[in-house]
Amino acid sequence: MILNSLYMLIIVLYLLSVLGYFIDFIQNNQKVNRIAFWLLSIVWSLQLFFFILRMLEFNRLPLMTIFEGLFLYAWILVTFSLIINRLFKMDFLIFFVNVVGFVIMTISIFVPPGDASDQLTNLLITELLVIHVSVILLSYGAFTLSFAFSFMYMLQHHMLKEKKWGKRMFRIGDLAKLERFSYVFSLVGFPLMVFGLILGIIWAWIEFDTVPWDDLKVISSFLVIGVYGVYLFQYVVKKKRGYGLALLNIVAFLVLLVNYFLSSSFSDFHLWY
Repeated sequence: MILNSLYMLIIVLYLLSVLGYFIDFIQNNQKVNRIAFWLLSIVWSLQLFFFILRMLEFNRLPLMTIFEGLFLYAWILVTFSLIINRLFKMDFLIFFVNVVGFVIMTISIFVPPGDASDQLTNLLITELLVIHVSVILLSYGAFTLSFAFSFMYMLQHHMLKEKKWGKRMFRIGDLAKLERFSYVFSLVGFPLMVFGLILGIIWAWIEFDTVPWDDLKVISSFLVIGVYGVYLFQYVVKKKRGYGLALLNIVAFLVLLVNYFLSSSFSDFHLWY
């Protein structure tokens, strides 16, 4: 009961924070921006508190169910956005990243929040798998930030093309900086996801003496790696820059979302996230 009430409080405060950043995006209202930032900071603290309470309730790291995976994904996004804003003061990045985070949190409402079965817990409670899940979720967080920068790049590109000068345009940042950050976070997310997949393959081989190559989640994960590999190849080797590359990065993130939600729903092997 306490966890349910706390979770709904987090959702409400998260909504108010995202709404505040939306108002700031439309009206350039710094007062509302500051309120939204502190609300988001409270959300981060409450998410961490919720995570700890759930860990104590079930006496394990809460990484084993779809609900816990979604929750941790959202917490990672809040954490990354607060750190980036602290270092570089990018208010609009917080807005776009946490729109995704709030959607993730909202979806988790409709997922059963109960504990994993004893059989599944015994199967999954290994250090190797915990690291696998954690690294994969960190890669999702990095790719989400990369997507937000590419989205801001496209928005800024259209504003410059249509000559819509104003405070909003200057607060978004220059195109070169947005493009660079988008590349950097894709560069961070790519090896994390590759490393996570390798750990998952090793774990499956140890536990089952086989790797489920025909599992939809496994197949789509390699597809995600392929699309982001193309993006990085275009940036590093081909020296491509500009609108088309930003669009490719956004497409890569959409493939990532398909991997996370749809393949998880139809996977017979990935039952926990």
